[in-house]
Amino acid sequence: MNAHILTLPGDGIGPEVTGEAVRVLQTIAQQFGHEFTFTERLMGGCSIDRYGVALTDETLADCKGSDAVLLGAVGGPKWDDPMAKVRPEQGILALRKGLRVFANLRPVKPHPALFDASPLKPERLAGVDVLVLRELTGGLYFGLKSREQTASGVRAVDTLEYYDYEIQRVVELAFRLAAGRRGKVTSVDKANILESSRLWRQTAAAIGAAHPEVALEHMLVDTASMRLIASPASFDVLVTENMFGDILTDEASVLAGSMGMLPSASLGSGGPGVYEPIHGSAPDIAGKGIANPVGAILSAALLLRHSLRLEREAVAIEAAVDAAIAGGCRTADLGGKLTTRQMADEIISRL
Repeated sequence: MNAHILTLPGDGIGPEVTGEAVRVLQTIAQQFGHEFTFTERLMGGCSIDRYGVALTDETLADCKGSDAVLLGAVGGPKWDDPMAKVRPEQGILALRKGLRVFANLRPVKPHPALFDASPLKPERLAGVDVLVLRELTGGLYFGLKSREQTASGVRAVDTLEYYDYEIQRVVELAFRLAAGRRGKVTSVDKANILESSRLWRQTAAAIGAAHPEVALEHMLVDTASMRLIASPASFDVLVTENMFGDILTDEASVLAGSMGMLPSASLGSGGPGVYEPIHGSAPDIAGKGIANPVGAILSAALLLRHSLRLEREAVAIEAAVDAAIAGGCRTADLGGKLTTRQMADEIISRL
Protein backbone atom coordinates (compact mmCIF):
# COMPACT_ATOMS: atom_id res chain seq x y z
CA MET A 1 0.00 0.00 0.00
CA ASN A 2 1.08 3.56 -0.75
CA ALA A 3 -0.12 6.12 1.80
CA HIS A 4 0.52 9.79 2.50
CA ILE A 5 0.61 10.65 6.22
CA LEU A 6 0.72 14.27 7.29
CA THR A 7 2.35 14.95 10.65
CA LEU A 8 1.61 17.91 12.92
CA PRO A 9 4.16 17.50 15.74
CA GLY A 10 3.05 20.73 17.42
CA ASP A 11 4.55 22.03 20.65
CA GLY A 12 6.37 20.80 23.76
CA ILE A 13 6.96 17.05 23.69
CA GLY A 14 4.84 16.73 20.56
CA PRO A 15 7.78 16.61 18.12
CA GLU A 16 9.62 14.09 20.33
CA VAL A 17 6.82 11.53 20.56
CA THR A 18 5.61 12.07 16.98
CA GLY A 19 9.10 11.40 15.68
CA GLU A 20 9.14 8.02 17.41
CA ALA A 21 5.68 7.13 16.08
CA VAL A 22 6.92 7.90 12.58
CA ARG A 23 9.91 5.59 13.12
CA VAL A 24 7.54 2.80 14.11
CA LEU A 25 5.41 3.38 11.02
CA GLN A 26 8.51 3.37 8.83
CA THR A 27 9.51 0.03 10.33
CA ILE A 28 6.04 -1.36 9.68
CA ALA A 29 6.23 -0.17 6.07
CA GLN A 30 9.54 -1.96 5.60
CA GLN A 31 8.41 -5.20 7.23
CA PHE A 32 5.04 -5.42 5.48
CA GLY A 33 6.00 -4.07 2.06
CA HIS A 34 4.20 -0.70 2.17
CA GLU A 35 5.34 2.76 1.15
CA PHE A 36 4.42 5.56 3.54
CA THR A 37 5.23 9.15 2.62
CA PHE A 38 5.41 11.66 5.47
CA THR A 39 4.90 15.43 5.24
CA GLU A 40 5.43 17.65 8.30
CA ARG A 41 3.58 20.92 8.94
CA LEU A 42 3.20 23.38 11.84
CA MET A 43 0.18 23.65 14.12
CA GLY A 44 -0.44 25.20 17.51
CA GLY A 45 1.89 27.62 19.24
CA CYS A 46 4.71 27.09 16.77
CA SER A 47 2.32 28.04 13.95
CA ILE A 48 1.22 31.15 15.85
CA ASP A 49 4.86 32.18 16.20
CA ARG A 50 5.55 31.63 12.50
CA TYR A 51 2.28 32.62 10.82
CA GLY A 52 0.14 34.37 13.44
CA VAL A 53 -2.53 31.63 13.42
CA ALA A 54 -2.72 28.19 15.02
CA LEU A 55 -3.56 26.46 11.72
CA THR A 56 -3.03 28.01 8.31
CA ASP A 57 -5.37 27.44 5.38
CA GLU A 58 -2.48 25.88 3.50
CA THR A 59 -1.79 23.37 6.26
CA LEU A 60 -5.46 22.47 6.49
CA ALA A 61 -5.53 21.91 2.71
CA ASP A 62 -2.52 19.61 3.03
CA CYS A 63 -4.31 17.68 5.77
CA LYS A 64 -7.36 17.27 3.55
CA GLY A 65 -5.15 15.89 0.80
CA SER A 66 -3.55 13.26 3.01
CA ASP A 67 -4.66 9.76 3.91
CA ALA A 68 -4.32 10.41 7.64
CA VAL A 69 -3.04 13.02 10.07
CA LEU A 70 -0.70 12.22 12.96
CA LEU A 71 -0.77 14.93 15.64
CA GLY A 72 1.57 15.47 18.57
CA ALA A 73 0.41 18.06 21.11
CA VAL A 74 -0.22 21.80 21.18
CA GLY A 75 0.09 24.61 23.70
CA GLY A 76 2.41 25.77 26.44
CA PRO A 77 2.98 28.58 28.94
CA LYS A 78 4.14 30.95 26.21
CA TRP A 79 0.64 31.01 24.73
CA ASP A 80 -1.34 30.30 27.90
CA ASP A 81 -3.45 33.45 28.03
CA PRO A 82 -7.19 32.62 28.12
CA MET A 83 -7.98 36.14 26.93
CA ALA A 84 -5.74 35.93 23.87
CA LYS A 85 -7.51 36.17 20.53
CA VAL A 86 -5.26 33.51 19.03
CA ARG A 87 -4.56 30.33 21.01
CA PRO A 88 -2.90 27.02 20.08
CA GLU A 89 -6.05 25.01 20.86
CA GLN A 90 -7.89 26.87 18.10
CA GLY A 91 -5.82 24.85 15.66
CA ILE A 92 -7.32 21.58 16.93
CA LEU A 93 -10.88 22.91 16.67
CA ALA A 94 -10.22 24.24 13.16
CA LEU A 95 -8.64 20.93 12.13
CA ARG A 96 -11.61 18.91 13.39
CA LYS A 97 -14.05 21.23 11.67
CA GLY A 98 -12.08 21.33 8.42
CA LEU A 99 -11.74 17.55 8.21
CA ARG A 100 -15.32 17.02 9.39
CA VAL A 101 -14.35 14.50 12.02
CA PHE A 102 -17.20 13.97 14.47
CA ALA A 103 -16.14 11.18 16.82
CA ASN A 104 -13.14 10.86 19.10
CA LEU A 105 -12.24 7.28 20.06
CA ARG A 106 -10.18 6.65 23.18
CA PRO A 107 -9.46 3.02 24.05
CA VAL A 108 -8.48 2.36 27.66
CA LYS A 109 -7.09 -1.09 28.45
CA PRO A 110 -4.68 -1.08 31.40
CA HIS A 111 -1.74 -3.44 31.04
CA PRO A 112 -1.54 -5.96 33.91
CA ALA A 113 2.14 -5.16 34.35
CA LEU A 114 1.20 -1.54 35.06
CA PHE A 115 -1.62 -2.08 37.52
CA ASP A 116 0.65 -0.81 40.28
CA ALA A 117 1.03 2.52 38.43
CA SER A 118 -2.70 3.26 38.69
CA PRO A 119 -4.25 4.81 41.79
CA LEU A 120 -6.93 2.10 41.65
CA LYS A 121 -6.59 -1.31 43.25
CA PRO A 122 -5.52 -4.10 40.87
CA GLU A 123 -8.77 -5.99 41.41
CA ARG A 124 -10.71 -3.03 40.01
CA LEU A 125 -8.52 -2.89 36.92
CA ALA A 126 -8.76 -6.57 36.03
CA GLY A 127 -10.73 -7.02 32.82
CA VAL A 128 -10.98 -3.31 32.02
CA ASP A 129 -11.29 -2.72 28.26
CA VAL A 130 -13.24 0.47 27.65
CA LEU A 131 -13.73 2.37 24.40
CA VAL A 132 -14.96 5.92 24.96
CA LEU A 133 -16.57 7.78 22.05
CA ARG A 134 -16.85 11.53 22.39
CA GLU A 135 -18.90 13.62 19.96
CA LEU A 136 -16.65 16.36 18.58
CA THR A 137 -18.60 18.89 16.52
CA GLY A 138 -21.55 20.02 18.66
CA GLY A 139 -22.31 21.05 22.20
CA LEU A 140 -20.95 23.87 24.31
CA TYR A 141 -17.58 24.04 22.57
CA PHE A 142 -19.14 25.00 19.24
CA GLY A 143 -22.27 26.83 20.40
CA LEU A 144 -22.78 30.57 20.20
CA LYS A 145 -20.84 32.53 22.81
CA SER A 146 -21.23 36.04 24.10
CA ARG A 147 -20.12 38.36 26.87
CA GLU A 148 -21.68 41.70 27.72
CA GLN A 149 -21.79 44.32 30.42
CA THR A 150 -25.25 44.59 31.95
CA ALA A 151 -26.74 46.61 34.79
CA SER A 152 -26.36 43.54 37.01
CA GLY A 153 -22.74 42.85 36.05
CA VAL A 154 -20.81 41.08 33.31
CA ARG A 155 -22.90 38.37 31.64
CA ALA A 156 -21.28 35.44 29.78
CA VAL A 157 -23.23 32.92 27.72
CA ASP A 158 -22.26 29.58 26.18
CA THR A 159 -24.88 27.76 24.12
CA LEU A 160 -25.34 23.98 24.34
CA GLU A 161 -26.90 22.91 21.07
CA TYR A 162 -27.27 19.59 19.27
CA TYR A 163 -28.99 18.48 16.09
CA ASP A 164 -30.35 14.96 15.99
CA TYR A 165 -28.13 14.02 13.05
CA GLU A 166 -25.01 14.95 15.06
CA ILE A 167 -26.12 12.55 17.77
CA GLN A 168 -27.19 9.84 15.34
CA ARG A 169 -23.87 9.48 13.55
CA VAL A 170 -21.73 9.14 16.67
CA VAL A 171 -24.17 6.78 18.41
CA GLU A 172 -24.45 4.63 15.28
CA LEU A 173 -20.66 4.40 15.21
CA ALA A 174 -20.72 3.32 18.86
CA PHE A 175 -23.12 0.49 18.02
CA ARG A 176 -21.01 -0.65 15.05
CA LEU A 177 -17.90 -0.78 17.20
CA ALA A 178 -19.70 -2.49 20.09
CA ALA A 179 -20.93 -5.22 17.73
CA GLY A 180 -17.30 -6.22 17.18
CA ARG A 181 -16.49 -6.10 20.89
CA ARG A 182 -18.55 -7.26 23.88
CA GLY A 183 -21.86 -5.98 22.52
CA LYS A 184 -22.76 -3.24 25.00
CA VAL A 185 -23.21 0.52 24.60
CA THR A 186 -23.52 2.92 27.53
CA SER A 187 -24.99 6.26 26.41
CA VAL A 188 -24.12 9.02 28.86
CA ASP A 189 -26.22 12.17 29.24
CA LYS A 190 -27.87 14.54 31.73
CA ALA A 191 -31.42 13.87 30.58
CA ASN A 192 -32.92 14.66 33.97
CA ILE A 193 -32.05 18.35 33.47
CA LEU A 194 -30.84 19.25 29.96
CA GLU A 195 -33.11 19.37 26.92
CA SER A 196 -30.18 18.54 24.64
CA SER A 197 -29.58 15.42 26.73
CA ARG A 198 -33.22 14.43 26.43
CA LEU A 199 -32.81 14.59 22.64
CA TRP A 200 -29.59 12.59 23.01
CA ARG A 201 -31.33 9.87 25.04
CA GLN A 202 -34.33 9.73 22.69
CA THR A 203 -32.04 9.42 19.66
CA ALA A 204 -29.85 6.77 21.28
CA ALA A 205 -32.93 4.75 22.27
CA ALA A 206 -34.22 4.76 18.68
CA ILE A 207 -30.85 3.56 17.36
CA GLY A 208 -30.68 0.92 20.08
CA ALA A 209 -34.09 -0.41 19.06
CA ALA A 210 -32.72 -0.93 15.54
CA HIS A 211 -29.75 -2.90 16.88
CA PRO A 212 -31.18 -5.50 19.27
CA GLU A 213 -27.98 -7.53 19.06
CA VAL A 214 -26.21 -4.81 21.09
CA ALA A 215 -27.27 -4.03 24.66
CA LEU A 216 -27.96 -0.37 25.41
CA GLU A 217 -27.96 1.29 28.80
CA HIS A 218 -28.57 4.98 29.54
CA MET A 219 -26.58 6.58 32.33
CA LEU A 220 -26.42 10.07 33.81
CA VAL A 221 -22.99 11.65 33.56
CA ASP A 222 -22.53 11.95 37.32
CA THR A 223 -23.25 8.24 37.74
CA ALA A 224 -20.91 7.39 34.87
CA SER A 225 -18.08 9.39 36.43
CA MET A 226 -18.44 7.39 39.66
CA ARG A 227 -18.75 4.04 37.88
CA LEU A 228 -15.58 4.68 35.85
CA ILE A 229 -13.67 4.56 39.11
CA ALA A 230 -15.79 2.15 41.16
CA SER A 231 -16.39 -0.52 38.49
CA PRO A 232 -14.64 0.36 35.21
CA ALA A 233 -14.80 -3.22 33.92
CA SER A 234 -18.58 -2.90 33.65
CA PHE A 235 -18.21 -0.66 30.57
CA ASP A 236 -17.66 -1.78 26.99
CA VAL A 237 -18.36 1.15 24.64
CA LEU A 238 -19.26 4.46 26.26
CA VAL A 239 -20.65 7.24 24.03
CA THR A 240 -21.42 10.79 25.06
CA GLU A 241 -21.56 14.44 24.03
CA ASN A 242 -18.63 16.80 23.61
CA MET A 243 -18.03 18.33 27.05
CA PHE A 244 -19.02 15.23 29.03
CA GLY A 245 -16.67 13.21 26.84
CA ASP A 246 -13.83 15.67 27.31
CA ILE A 247 -14.06 15.22 31.09
CA LEU A 248 -14.77 11.49 31.21
CA THR A 249 -11.94 10.56 28.85
CA ASP A 250 -9.41 12.37 31.02
CA GLU A 251 -10.87 10.64 34.08
CA ALA A 252 -10.58 7.28 32.35
CA SER A 253 -6.91 7.94 31.62
CA VAL A 254 -5.99 7.36 35.27
CA LEU A 255 -6.95 3.72 34.83
CA ALA A 256 -3.90 3.17 32.62
CA GLY A 257 -1.46 4.63 35.13
CA SER A 258 -0.23 7.44 32.88
CA MET A 259 -1.75 9.70 30.25
CA GLY A 260 1.37 8.98 28.21
CA MET A 261 0.06 5.47 27.53
CA LEU A 262 -3.18 6.32 25.80
CA PRO A 263 -3.95 6.95 22.10
CA SER A 264 -6.93 8.51 20.38
CA ALA A 265 -8.50 8.65 16.95
CA SER A 266 -10.84 11.32 15.57
CA LEU A 267 -12.94 9.99 12.71
CA GLY A 268 -15.43 11.36 10.21
CA SER A 269 -17.23 10.06 7.16
CA GLY A 270 -14.62 9.02 4.63
CA GLY A 271 -12.01 11.76 5.00
CA PRO A 272 -8.64 11.52 6.72
CA GLY A 273 -8.73 10.74 10.42
CA VAL A 274 -6.69 12.54 13.07
CA TYR A 275 -4.58 10.44 15.44
CA GLU A 276 -2.93 11.76 18.60
CA PRO A 277 -1.90 10.74 22.11
CA ILE A 278 -4.24 12.14 24.74
CA HIS A 279 -1.49 13.80 26.77
CA GLY A 280 -0.70 17.48 26.47
CA SER A 281 2.48 19.24 25.42
CA ALA A 282 4.12 18.75 28.87
CA PRO A 283 6.38 21.81 28.64
CA ASP A 284 8.07 20.90 31.95
CA ILE A 285 9.79 17.92 30.32
CA ALA A 286 9.97 19.13 26.71
CA GLY A 287 13.43 18.76 25.21
CA LYS A 288 14.64 16.38 27.92
CA GLY A 289 14.04 13.23 25.89
CA ILE A 290 12.12 11.48 28.67
CA ALA A 291 8.51 11.72 27.41
CA ASN A 292 6.56 8.48 27.08
CA PRO A 293 6.06 7.77 23.34
CA VAL A 294 3.61 4.88 23.83
CA GLY A 295 0.46 6.99 23.40
CA ALA A 296 1.78 8.36 20.12
CA ILE A 297 2.89 4.91 18.93
CA LEU A 298 -0.49 3.35 19.76
CA SER A 299 -2.13 6.28 17.93
CA ALA A 300 -0.11 5.22 14.89
CA ALA A 301 -1.62 1.74 15.32
CA LEU A 302 -5.11 3.27 15.31
CA LEU A 303 -4.15 5.15 12.14
CA LEU A 304 -3.27 1.88 10.45
CA ARG A 305 -6.51 0.25 11.62
CA HIS A 306 -9.06 2.97 10.90
CA SER A 307 -7.65 5.06 8.04
CA LEU A 308 -5.49 2.58 6.13
CA ARG A 309 -7.47 -0.58 7.01
CA LEU A 310 -4.27 -2.43 7.88
CA GLU A 311 -5.45 -4.51 10.82
CA ARG A 312 -2.55 -6.97 10.84
CA GLU A 313 -0.03 -4.14 11.00
CA ALA A 314 -1.97 -2.37 13.76
CA VAL A 315 -2.05 -5.55 15.83
CA ALA A 316 1.70 -5.96 15.32
CA ILE A 317 2.35 -2.55 16.90
CA GLU A 318 -0.01 -3.21 19.80
CA ALA A 319 1.59 -6.59 20.44
CA ALA A 320 5.07 -5.05 20.41
CA VAL A 321 3.98 -2.41 22.93
CA ASP A 322 2.45 -5.09 25.16
CA ALA A 323 5.64 -7.15 24.97
CA ALA A 324 7.84 -4.18 25.83
CA ILE A 325 5.69 -3.28 28.85
CA ALA A 326 5.59 -6.92 29.97
CA GLY A 327 9.37 -6.99 29.63
CA GLY A 328 9.76 -4.20 32.15
CA CYS A 329 10.39 -1.30 29.77
CA ARG A 330 9.40 1.95 31.47
CA THR A 331 9.82 5.68 30.93
CA ALA A 332 10.03 8.13 33.83
CA ASP A 333 6.27 8.66 34.13
CA LEU A 334 5.97 4.94 34.95
CA GLY A 335 8.87 4.92 37.38
CA GLY A 336 11.45 3.78 34.84
CA LYS A 337 14.64 5.22 33.37
CA LEU A 338 14.28 4.72 29.62
CA THR A 339 14.45 7.76 27.37
CA THR A 340 11.84 8.47 24.69
CA ARG A 341 14.13 7.03 22.01
CA GLN A 342 15.06 3.98 24.08
CA MET A 343 11.43 3.13 24.75
CA ALA A 344 10.64 3.34 21.05
CA ASP A 345 13.70 1.21 20.28
CA GLU A 346 12.43 -1.47 22.64
CA ILE A 347 9.07 -1.50 20.86
CA ILE A 348 10.61 -1.54 17.39
CA SER A 349 12.87 -4.44 18.36
CA ARG A 350 9.74 -6.45 19.17
CA LEU A 351 7.92 -5.80 15.89
